[in-house]
Amino acid sequence: MSKNLTKRSEDYSKWYNELVVKTELAENSGVRGCMVIKPYGYAIWEKMQQILDKMFKETGHQNAYFPLFVPKSYFEAEEKNAEGFAKECAVVTHYRLKNNPEEKGKLMVDPEAKLEEELIIRPTSEAIIWNTYKGWIQSYRDLPILINQWANVVRWEMRTRLFLRTAEFLWQEGHTAHATKEEAIEETEKMLGVYAKFAEEYMAVPVIKGLKTETERFAGADETYCIEALMQDGKALQAGTSHFLGQNFAKAFDVKFANKEGKLDYVWATSWGVSTRLMGALIMSHSDDNGLVLPPQLAPIQVVIIPIYKGKEQLEAVRARIQPLINELQKRNISVKFDDRDTQKPGFKFNEYELKGVPIRLAIGQRDLENNTFEVARRDLLTKETISGENIVEHIENLLVDIQNTIYQKALTYRNTHITEVNSYQEFKEVLETKGGFISAHWDGTPQTEAAIQEETKATIRCIPLDVKNEKGVCIYSGKPSNRRVLFAKAY
Repeated sequence: MSKNLTKRSEDYSKWYNELVVKTELAENSGVRGCMVIKPYGYAIWEKMQQILDKMFKETGHQNAYFPLFVPKSYFEAEEKNAEGFAKECAVVTHYRLKNNPEEKGKLMVDPEAKLEEELIIRPTSEAIIWNTYKGWIQSYRDLPILINQWANVVRWEMRTRLFLRTAEFLWQEGHTAHATKEEAIEETEKMLGVYAKFAEEYMAVPVIKGLKTETERFAGADETYCIEALMQDGKALQAGTSHFLGQNFAKAFDVKFANKEGKLDYVWATSWGVSTRLMGALIMSHSDDNGLVLPPQLAPIQVVIIPIYKGKEQLEAVRARIQPLINELQKRNISVKFDDRDTQKPGFKFNEYELKGVPIRLAIGQRDLENNTFEVARRDLLTKETISGENIVEHIENLLVDIQNTIYQKALTYRNTHITEVNSYQEFKEVLETKGGFISAHWDGTPQTEAAIQEETKATIRCIPLDVKNEKGVCIYSGKPSNRRVLFAKAY
């Protein structure tokens, strides 16, 4: 199987697009700006879903489902939210088609089937959910409400890229209601912690937890917390967000509750989400010029076994040898595939699974049968060794752990060597052009300075890190006083 991938160093964007298509993760569809997620890509997304879903339920959340359509009046109720998403909305105005009398075999929108009120295809679900919560909440006894939904959303993007930015994408969105501000903030921070743990322990992607600036904040939130990751081309990627919504949506939809003192008060809210954008982060954090590199925790196939044989008799001898191994690996929840296709040669299969990022490849031929050995290749380091059949199960278990750790450490080293402190605007621009990555710099806290830097350099403030220490300095752009550094980067 020929890879013929563009090298990352030549054209990172082209390399990414080719990789997504050649590894059969996804492809562009016949619908402008929308993608088809193919089985191999969807298998990774399913693993992400399963792990996150378990983490959400362990933190007390339940799944529910709310409508795809949001009446325009609901959407308008929270002004900042409506204003923030207005330019990205797909709108349903009619409910019927009819035959076109002027063109045989063609359809037209029936002008008599106009909706009394337009329906917005959800770009996010706060409006429909808070309209629903109004009927669920009367007293403090009804709180907290801790709900998550797995859904699709539509944000009409003009420039799209597979997984990173598409008009329709898959995600989960948590929407919670609380009796106090403190509880809601605690929930917001807790879910940010869940996302960070998932990114680091399962995706093997190191992230920085932080707060967004007012300009970058979710429309309708009092605070937006985020996790920011760094891709191999030195650009940042927002990998997840958790929003403290204050009482904004409760006031917009008049959601009040009787507190323990019997007084009426508005409910406190949060929302939080991650999307199929995580697939983009996974691909761009680890993959190389030979194809995907998948962390074992999320790889649909963790071990592939390729027989090397001549004739049916030799294949059956290999099959008999490896069946107990397959049974034992499956018993230990290790996903394994035995590729006995006779339509492709072993060399083609080696290439194919390297391209697809399968963490461990075993090859077994006649000499291995005689010596009770396996050739074991690891995808992350592209190394091979011969291992005795007696130790193979433990070796694979240990190797999967080692590959996961090695992939994470490599990404962490890259990230840590690409956080640069600067003290002048000139230095800032030089680092941005020559090195990239996160740039730690003083900022005066004004949206005007933030906008000016973005316009001149295309770099945005990715976050104000949660662990940042107060430190007196001067803004690199305006020279005004600053109390702490923030992280800038060019971003996806």
